Amino acid sequence: MAEHLHQPRAPSGIGLVLTHGAGGNARAPLLVALGEAFAGRGVTVVRYDLPYRQASPTGPPRPAGAAKDREGLREAVAAMRGRVRGRVFLGGHSYGGRQASILAAGEPGLADALLLLSYPLHPPRRPAELRTAHLPSLRTPALFAHGSRDPFATRDEIEAARRLIPAATELVGFEGAGHDLFRTPGRSGADVAALIAAAFLAFAEGAGAGRV
Repeated sequence: MAEHLHQPRAPSGIGLVLTHGAGGNARAPLLVALGEAFAGRGVTVVRYDLPYRQASPTGPPRPAGAAKDREGLREAVAAMRGRVRGRVFLGGHSYGGRQASILAAGEPGLADALLLLSYPLHPPRRPAELRTAHLPSLRTPALFAHGSRDPFATRDEIEAARRLIPAATELVGFEGAGHDLFRTPGRSGADVAALIAAAFLAFAEGAGAGRV
């Protein structure tokens, strides 16, 4: 099953496609909690397994397959456009968020805003290997949710990356959290998801994401 649907009781007309990190799948606890939190706010959510994960239940993605993963996301966003009448957002954890941002940089207007969870700005302990080449071309509003102990980027590094983006951006920080935001000290996973959902929807509204 490539997708998992969260259908709100009172749909707002907004849709969100969420995808996972390199070692996970669409059943990751963070994505499940986010699906529930957004659906509680009227958003139709699809948790999407990237093509590499559809092909194999375990193992990391391969660089040669990244374009296919982005094509899968493109198709998932298009399918969501057919499900809802309003704006469609795209989000992902780690690898999934990076592929979402690369896709959006190459196709402005594909998604109305991005939710980038634990963005993998560089490999752990290799801060010189920045993954920022596409960010100056990213014109889609983007909210970053990031832990203060994430080895893939410090807060200062995320702030520097945000300055490269010629669109509205925002950073929601989680003190003490690592790469898996679901395990934030002092907060339940449901609380983390609720905070992210509220912050993202407020950000997207303020940024005018998708307004005509």
